[in-house]
Amino acid sequence: MPSNKKLLVLPGDGIGPEIMGQVRRIVDWMDKRRHVSFDISEGLVGGASIDARGTPLTDETIADALAADAVLFGSVGGPQWDTLPFDMRPERGILGLRKELQLFANLRPAKVFDALVDASTLKPEIVRGLDIMILRELTGGIYFGEPRGIETLPDGTRRGINTQVYTTPEIERIARVAFELAGKRQRRVCSVEKANVMESGQMWREDVQRIHDTEFPDIELSHMYADNCAMQLVRAPQQFDVIVSDNLFGDILSDCAAMLTGSLGMLPSASLGAVDPDTGRRHALYEPIHGSAPDIAGQGKANPLAQVMSYAMLLRYSFDMGEDADLIEQAVENVLSAGVRTADIISAGIKPVSTEQMGDALLAELDKLAA
Repeated sequence: MPSNKKLLVLPGDGIGPEIMGQVRRIVDWMDKRRHVSFDISEGLVGGASIDARGTPLTDETIADALAADAVLFGSVGGPQWDTLPFDMRPERGILGLRKELQLFANLRPAKVFDALVDASTLKPEIVRGLDIMILRELTGGIYFGEPRGIETLPDGTRRGINTQVYTTPEIERIARVAFELAGKRQRRVCSVEKANVMESGQMWREDVQRIHDTEFPDIELSHMYADNCAMQLVRAPQQFDVIVSDNLFGDILSDCAAMLTGSLGMLPSASLGAVDPDTGRRHALYEPIHGSAPDIAGQGKANPLAQVMSYAMLLRYSFDMGEDADLIEQAVENVLSAGVRTADIISAGIKPVSTEQMGDALLAELDKLAA
């Protein structure tokens, strides 16, 4: 692969720099052993950017992200910034990147590794072999709709306002991604909304059904209310393949699905933009779904596997390097099967390893697989 593929690395706050450091080791290994090279730059975002530049997202970081072929993101946030005004909080950094890059499709896989079946709070027979994909619409809906805000009423009480808004093109493009993903998996899509009580949900259901009928009739489509979907995820998650939902419900359901696997520290995500019809290029950002974990930051306890597998997703979805992504994912599975665990996924009788020791184990396993 040409070395002019541009990768922007944004470690962020908390455990972000620690886990990103282990990914950089794997990036270096891939360069030396697999000739997978990138033109890598590193920038500031979130609290780190606030401390250095006075804002959670600078114009420079936005420009670098727009110029990159992919962005690898760590985490943002921490108690030291909790008292800042809403529009200055570290989390505005990731929200701003999603907006500027027009990343509308959030892919959240929930896969249970055989070695971690017992880490789930659900019975092993419920989650064993689980492999589902939650697809969340990321740039519309109630998180961005207008009007919004907090107002004081004439009687002195306050009213908070958020508006759920979607257009047909927004629904159609996320539906297409869902059907395309399902076509490479088990060919089943479940579209989730609240069409029984929300007009936006009714329109969502109608638009998704139309895209299915006209463009993807060979993919199985079902519809489900969001509250029922949450219940079904903990009752019988194996019934799902790809779940597609709006910004709010997708946010909730993806975290629910994540915990089926036993640890938020294990799960990656991808946020994709539209494909440029002229260049075939699309903006993309990859990040672990866990937070910045300030309680363990700097202690070498963080699990880097979600960040590592976010890099594997980057190879797969941004550069069509499925074989290299498979290699990394196989190394993760083998290390777990060998009993290597950080504290968040520890099993009885096993001594937890540090963040760096997990990185050591992964590199050793990659050496074996590449031999």
